[in-house]
This record gives sequence, structure tokens and C-alpha cells, in this order.
Amino acid sequence: MSISNVTIFMPSVLTLIGIPGLESVQYWIGIPFCAMYLIALIGNFFLLIIIISEHSLHQPMYIFLGMLGVTDIALSTSIVPKMLGIFWFHVTEINFDCCLLQMWLIHTFQCTESGILLAMALDRYVAICYPLRHAAIFSHQLVTQIAAMVILRAAILVTPCLVLIKLRLQFYHTTVISHSYCEHMAVVKLAAENIRVNKICGLFVAFTIAGLDITLITLSYIEIFITVFRLPQKEARLKAFNTCVAHICVFLQFYSLGFFSFFAHRFGSHIPPYIHILFSSTYLLVPPFLNPLVYGAKTKQIRVHMVKIFSSKNLL
Repeated sequence: MSISNVTIFMPSVLTLIGIPGLESVQYWIGIPFCAMYLIALIGNFFLLIIIISEHSLHQPMYIFLGMLGVTDIALSTSIVPKMLGIFWFHVTEINFDCCLLQMWLIHTFQCTESGILLAMALDRYVAICYPLRHAAIFSHQLVTQIAAMVILRAAILVTPCLVLIKLRLQFYHTTVISHSYCEHMAVVKLAAENIRVNKICGLFVAFTIAGLDITLITLSYIEIFITVFRLPQKEARLKAFNTCVAHICVFLQFYSLGFFSFFAHRFGSHIPPYIHILFSSTYLLVPPFLNPLVYGAKTKQIRVHMVKIFSSKNLL
């Protein structure tokens, strides 16, 4: 049903083919993806257990880190099980509404993660630039309000993309999605109707979230660096800088990979499809996989409590 003069009205089922051009080796590609997913689950759950169980970590920085861990678990879980079903068991069909739900979950969790990274950057900005006022400004009430706003912002901005597909696009050229998960543009491009409004909506959401967050995060770290380099003592400068290293690493890998995937899908017609699909699938798994490793290695308080837990187990 992929002939250009044939259209399908409101298909009930779509087909995800996985990675076009690499169908014969998808079984093997699924192995590292599964390994990354398991490490992401174990790492983030372990991080959450440490933050919840240690009262000294009930501070804004670690609360946001816990939120990041929950988001990473949810993001990877909304993608990997279905992806492995395609790669290993050839379960390629997905209900149209389930596909839209997966699309909404993926993009909502991506936007939520971006918002959490912004909140963490603002927390570090206040902690380093206004240390005496940090506790008063970042109260538990404000942290709760920020968490609610981040989640609501993501859900509200992503929902119109879902509604526009459901209400505007009724005729489709094909039901075959050349992807390993339901991504907004991958679904929209199946339509046999004018998709300009859908494209504009997707671009608006992407640039509203990424544009605002990246700008504020960048400005926060510029102010942080200015303040850090003005400190008279070298030890104080290193200590202040070390509290930001993990955040900067996570920030750079999240947005650099995200921008490549975003622009490749819309403007990278010269890029082979299998490279783009592989990259975009990996991009969604790398942050959940790396975040607990980066924070575990670079955050002293997390590292100390990890050592305590493992040493106590060894004593038993």
C-alpha cells in the first residue's frame, strides 16, 4: 500500500521496520541497546535509592538529580522494550493510538529532561553566585513548584503535536514507519495531506524548549565561570568548578546529540536512513545510560555514599 496514488484512511495499525537497510543485523544491534538499557535502569535506580535513603542528600541539587533519574528510566522504558521486540522477535506492528502515545511520552520526557537540566543549572548559579541566599531561594516549596512547572510545560507543549496528527491527518500514503520507534516527523511524513502546520508545530516546540533552556543554561554557566574565576583562592575555584563538571558533561552530550538528530531528520536528506535511525535511537539511550555514571563518578557526595553502601555489603 505504499504506491503513490493509493491512500489509506485512518489506519488502525502501523508498522515499525526498525533500522532500514540493516534488518539482517538488527538482532545483533539489539544486544548493545539492551545492555545500555539495563545499565541505565540499574544505575538510575541505584542513584535514586542513594538520594532517597541519605537524608543529607535531600537538597535541591540532588532532588533535581533524582527527577532526572526518574525521567531517564521513563524515557528509556518508553522506547527500548518495543525496539527490542522489533529487533529480536519481529513484532513490528503497533496500534495507531499506541504509536501516538509512545510519541507523546518520548517527546514529553525529552522536554522534561531539558527542563530539569535548566533547573539544575539555575540551582548551581544561585549556589555559587549567591551562596548565602541559596537555602532561602531554593526552598522545598520552590523545588516542588519548579518540578511541577517542568512537567506541565513539557506535557502542554507536546500535546498539540499529538492532537494535530489525530485531527488533521486522515489519509496516509503508507502505514510503514522507517524507524525503530514512533517519532513525530517519522509519523507525520506518512500522511498524504498537507503537513506544513504539523512541521511548524514541531519546530515551535523544539525551538521553544531548546532555545529557551540552552540560552538560560549558557548564561547561568557564564555567570558561574565569571564568579569562580574571581575567587581569590585556587582551592575554592577548583571546589566550585568541580560541583559543575558533571552538569556540564550531561548538558553537552544531551544537547549536542539532540541537535544532530533533530536537524538530520528534517534537513539531512543526504544522510543514509540507517545512520540517522541508528544515531537517533542511540541518542535517546545515551543520556539515561551515561547520566548515573557521570554523576556517580564526578559528584563527591554520591561517590562517598556509593562506597559506604558497597563497603557495608562487603563487611556482611
